[in-house]
Formats: sequence, C-alpha cells, structure tokens
Amino acid sequence: MQETLVQTLRTMGHRPVAVSDGKMAVESCRQSILEARPFDLVILDLTIPGGMGGCDTLRAIRDMDREVVAIVMSGYTDNEAMNNFEALGFRAALPKPFTSDLLASTLAQAMAYRPQK
Repeated sequence: MQETLVQTLRTMGHRPVAVSDGKMAVESCRQSILEARPFDLVILDLTIPGGMGGCDTLRAIRDMDREVVAIVMSGYTDNEAMNNFEALGFRAALPKPFTSDLLASTLAQAMAYRPQK
C-alpha cells in the first residue's frame, strides 16, 4: 500500500517521503524543520502494528510544528478518528482503499488549511 501511495503522489507531482512508523515520521518531520523545509502535509495511518499510530504521531509532530496539515488514513472507517478527524487535529480523512481521484480531492481539502507564506 505504501509503495502505491508514494508512486501515486509522485505521479501527481508531489515529492513524498515514506517512513514505516510514527517514530520515524516524527524524526523525518524534525529533520525537515531543521533544514528549513518543513513538510507541506503529512498523511498518517491510524493504526501501525507494533508502532506509534497516527493520533499519537500527530501530537508529537504538533509539538514541533503547530501549523502542520495532516490527513488521517485508515481501513477502519468506523473508527472515531475517521469520523471525528477535525477534533483530533486532522484536516481530512482518507479511507482505504482509495482511488487516485479520492486521494487528489482529499489532498486539496487538507491543503486548503495550509497557511499562506
């Protein structure tokens, strides 16, 4: 799934950085901030077996970047986080499986919250 998402994002003209768990996502965000090129958006999977899930990861990232734009992604569409994503700090929810059209519209929905620089 991750490889397909990365390839689809590249096809759409984005430059995705893929990691395998929340801890790595936090570190990758930290590094991008240190290099003065913070990510425009993060897509976080709600559940990572044996790892930090999307909600905990977003809280850790927000400690470094209060304005980060985040999308929660999950195959568990009946989960509270998918139905109440805004209350948890996400700007959009992406149910799995998804089409490239749904991905594009979800990205556009989330990016509408991106602060103007």
